[in-house]
Amino acid sequence: MDDEIRISVSVPLDSDGFLRRECPTCEREFKWYPHDDGDSDAELVTQYFCPLCGAAAGPDEWATPAQVEYMMGAAGPELDRLASDAFTDAFKGIKGMTFKPDPSFSLDIPAPEPLREPDDMVIVVPPCHPNEPLKVPEEATDSIFCLICAEQFSA
Repeated sequence: MDDEIRISVSVPLDSDGFLRRECPTCEREFKWYPHDDGDSDAELVTQYFCPLCGAAAGPDEWATPAQVEYMMGAAGPELDRLASDAFTDAFKGIKGMTFKPDPSFSLDIPAPEPLREPDDMVIVVPPCHPNEPLKVPEEATDSIFCLICAEQFSA
């Protein structure tokens, strides 16, 4: 049995299609352009660089605290269903024992408020990787690091 559970949860993009991210090192926010699976313009990398401080981190380390909270809450109903199914399966086939699931069972994970993504920040395009545009705070356009190779540039 596979112990890993995957639940798909979407987070909103701004009107230009950019996704808000937070650097795990400097904790400042910026946005990157998420490519669709199989997009030939997408760079396949094992780490990204913060455009604001240049620090590197793995691809799955950039969610904002609000996104993490939202994802945990949005996964709640599916986790409830999985837990109920696991209890039912655990007692299935045991002679002399019947299990009747309680329809009111819940892990009580509160439903999150929907995330809203404002249209803030300015678009910058790294000269070294023009297929990986970013959005950064306007005051940060003098010194930006490429998300893919960390080459420094200004907008």
